[in-house]
Amino acid sequence: MSVSFSKPPRVAMVWRGDAAVRRLADPFVGRLSEIAVALAKAGFAPEACVFDETWADQARDQLLGVDAALVWVNPIAAGQDRSVLDALLVEVANAGVLVSARPDVIAKMGVKAVLHLTRHLGWGSDVDFYPDAMSFAAAFPARVKAGPRVLKRNRGNDGIGVWKVEAIRDRLVVQEAHAGSAAVELSMSRFLSAWGGYADLGGLVDQAFQPRLPEGMTRCYMSGVRLVGFGHHMVRALAQAEAGPGGPRLYSGPDDPRFQRLRSLMETAWTPQMARLLDIESRDLPVIWDADFLLGPRAANGDDTYVLCEINVSSVFPIPAEAPTEIARTLVDRLQ
Repeated sequence: MSVSFSKPPRVAMVWRGDAAVRRLADPFVGRLSEIAVALAKAGFAPEACVFDETWADQARDQLLGVDAALVWVNPIAAGQDRSVLDALLVEVANAGVLVSARPDVIAKMGVKAVLHLTRHLGWGSDVDFYPDAMSFAAAFPARVKAGPRVLKRNRGNDGIGVWKVEAIRDRLVVQEAHAGSAAVELSMSRFLSAWGGYADLGGLVDQAFQPRLPEGMTRCYMSGVRLVGFGHHMVRALAQAEAGPGGPRLYSGPDDPRFQRLRSLMETAWTPQMARLLDIESRDLPVIWDADFLLGPRAANGDDTYVLCEINVSSVFPIPAEAPTEIARTLVDRLQ
């Protein structure tokens, strides 16, 4: 795919790094190189924009001079957040630069609260949201005594701030999904006191633990409203030991026959429904985003159902081979 522009539109590829990374940054080298190649083939001029709060003003000047900015910066990393970057991106977007994903869109769909807001869609599950410590302490004890739950901080990544909580006799066993985390046992009162602080700092999502987790998680890679690939892997972060070893995420294109029903649901039903519910125009959906699904209870006819676990927007690396070309295609559509 190649489009003839009167002048190659500049596309900033934004990621976080230190001064050494910034000095040597090349979009055609490293993890984003395949995207840079696809953008160049489509007629764009990709360029690196390594961000750090130290030189936010220089990053602002660069971004105000490009036609589009694609951003790969996690909400939480090494004690840093996106507050400075997000303010900068709002200013840049208001100046007419195409930003993906815009901070206002991330705030709607790239947070765990989206599980509660969209719980009535076909991907929904038994899920609640606690906006503060008081609501958490009032409702959570009864819920966890009825069965294991998964608590999720509203913002997070890489399993940080995601815990399986199970009531065993008069204690709670708490296991964080972040790699290498050990399970801990706490009394109910101590747990409510500690985790209530997370609720006060942005809210907690409370979702029923899905017993079919050992059967694997499927990630749908999306570009706008189109599904551009899949990733499937055996998740073991919150599984019982007897589930056996996990495995790497294995990638496939959008035509993978195993997931065509899920593809149809994502493209024709769930994504448009989510956009309407959250008041997001289809043209404002991120150029690259993904949604993670576990298998839910089987339907009466034996079909699998799917349970949304999270939507990732802030820093999605599109690994399926078909994804970079589709990202470029979406960008062409939007800039034309």
